[in-house]
Amino acid sequence: MEKNIVSIEDRIPKLKQMRKKKANRRLIGLLTIFFLLIFSIIYFQSPISKIQAIKVEGNSYLTDKEIIQASGIQLEENFWEVKKDQATSAIKKEKEVSSAKISRQLPNTIVITVDEYEYTAYVQEGKNYYPVLANGTILKKKLRVIPDSGPLLVSFKEGKALQTVIEQLDNLSPEIMNSISEIHFNPSESSPYKITLYMNDGYEVTASGETLAKKMAHYPAIVSQLSEEDKGVIDLEVGSYFRAYETDTEEEGASEEQE
Repeated sequence: MEKNIVSIEDRIPKLKQMRKKKANRRLIGLLTIFFLLIFSIIYFQSPISKIQAIKVEGNSYLTDKEIIQASGIQLEENFWEVKKDQATSAIKKEKEVSSAKISRQLPNTIVITVDEYEYTAYVQEGKNYYPVLANGTILKKKLRVIPDSGPLLVSFKEGKALQTVIEQLDNLSPEIMNSISEIHFNPSESSPYKITLYMNDGYEVTASGETLAKKMAHYPAIVSQLSEEDKGVIDLEVGSYFRAYETDTEEEGASEEQE
């Protein structure tokens, strides 16, 4: 059986062609690296590499300016040298902020995204109102007019009692939450978390701050059994009974406590 024999003369053109292709690929690679280096030098020396805009998203209470100032990020700062972890930590020091994230948006925009604690309620000092956050913190931010987004808290101070009531309010349905006008803190030795709620429909409710959400879940059913003319106190501290303002008599079983 005859073997195919390729002469050296026949192989030389193929070898030359392969070497030429290899050299061309190497040249293209070197040129690519060269132009990338040139582009990088031009980019970092040009205004394009500087921050031209800072966007803030997710904020309702803090202004864009307040959040940007808290971050420490400034316009014309190098786009790639922003220390995101450091800026995020600085923003989270703001009491309203529960979480923060910083991202880059090409070519030169920084995006700050925040989540804020809700204003759950308000306290009054003199003629000014101060918001209470969902984590129980009272903000020293004066509000001339109380918003409609939460009840007014009276005689509360920062601490366990306030935190307990705020947590309970967070578990109320929007319908019941919006029906509360004021909550007064009036503790006693036997009931250290006792509160009195003044409702928008004219009723007064006494309850314990520790079981507020559970007891108030029955409020609509209790009120539905009462005459609109009979305003008074609904006591939800232990059981549940109604005492009219006029007669000052107790009507047992307006609604039985449900375990």
